[in-house]
Amino acid sequence: MNINDAIQESDRPGKQRRAKEHVELKAELAADPPAVVGDRIQLQQVILNLILNGKDAMSSVKTRPRELLITSREGNAGELLVAVRDTGNGLDPQNVERIFDPFFTTKPEGMGLGLSISRTIIEAHGGRLWATQNEDNGATIQFTLHPGSGIEL
Repeated sequence: MNINDAIQESDRPGKQRRAKEHVELKAELAADPPAVVGDRIQLQQVILNLILNGKDAMSSVKTRPRELLITSREGNAGELLVAVRDTGNGLDPQNVERIFDPFFTTKPEGMGLGLSISRTIIEAHGGRLWATQNEDNGATIQFTLHPGSGIEL
């Protein structure tokens, strides 16, 4: 599958909510990303979750633009790399890995399942999902998938 198609389709449900909350989504998608084998619906679920988490991470930002940047590109060794970068307040260094634990949440209304499920989906596809603090503002959550590997459909 072409991940760019999944990215573009994943954004449709949240467009109105993002507009209402003044969140701009920008995409920088590779012209010819490596094709991956995978369950399109599951990968869309991961992408949508990362977009919604990024939007939520910016909810308290009042003094700078609320921007999400989603990128796809070829990474090291030919794998596919997808990243969602927000301009929120960033990650607590003590919680960078904990955010992927089941039932751990930083949101008052959160259940703590989204990132845990997302990591499980990506790992089931033979990939890796991780988070990093941005140098300026916010955080980036990204994943890799290897061409030709993934779950069997």
